[in-house]
Amino acid sequence: MKSNSEDLLRELYNLIINPATRDWERHLLVQAKDNHQQLSPTGQLKQLEADLRPLAIRDNLTPDVMDFYLAITGNAPTPTRTTVTTSRPTVASPHEERAVFAGGCFWCMVEPFDQRPGINAVISGYTGGSWEQPTYEQVSGQYTGHVEAVEIKYDAREISYQELVDIYWQLIDPTDRFGQINDRGSQYRPVIFYADQSQLAIAQASKQAVIDAQRYQKPIVVAIEPLQQFWPAENYHQDFYRKQPRRYQRLKKTHDRYLHWLKFKNKF
Repeated sequence: MKSNSEDLLRELYNLIINPATRDWERHLLVQAKDNHQQLSPTGQLKQLEADLRPLAIRDNLTPDVMDFYLAITGNAPTPTRTTVTTSRPTVASPHEERAVFAGGCFWCMVEPFDQRPGINAVISGYTGGSWEQPTYEQVSGQYTGHVEAVEIKYDAREISYQELVDIYWQLIDPTDRFGQINDRGSQYRPVIFYADQSQLAIAQASKQAVIDAQRYQKPIVVAIEPLQQFWPAENYHQDFYRKQPRRYQRLKKTHDRYLHWLKFKNKF
């Protein structure tokens, strides 16, 4: 293994008790843990890598387990809590405003906004919780009450908050209060965070419009909450779609396929 085996085994134990880990993922993790009598730590991890590989190739692992798999193979990005850097520097102006949305893993929430005219920056981070400066491990473990979210800094002369909200509704399953698609857990719940009364009015009206359209068989459960402190995520989470384009495209393909299926299902 290219990473320290003992550190990886400690992370394995954390994944076992992580509520976001799926049952069948947990089964493989527990199986690897219980092999310590027959295999060395390196042997345990090699066997687990082989067991997870078919699922990892199809991007069918939850984000934490996928990161663990990449660490086993020596491909994990190095976590850091340094100053956040994004692909485009931001310059504060009287016309710059911000919007904050949560809709599943923030890796897939950046690119759809980032490619629009008038967007100055899209930052991945955490909000809605009680802890200060939460880490990815703490949030994904559901210890802090935060959700993964994106903070969008935009020029209000070029793109409106209404347009951003309209984009947001196209990216999520608004009937799922327990996560989004393959992302399960309270840290992935869909939320529109409003910064002022104007944003609140637009968010409420947009939600009512989705309800009135009756395009979904289940209730619309997207929460609308006041914006709290937004904590930028670690640098290796920023601009994920640019840093890991192949992995992002696989995730996006799965994401888009599910949303297309959902629209087709609700149509009939």
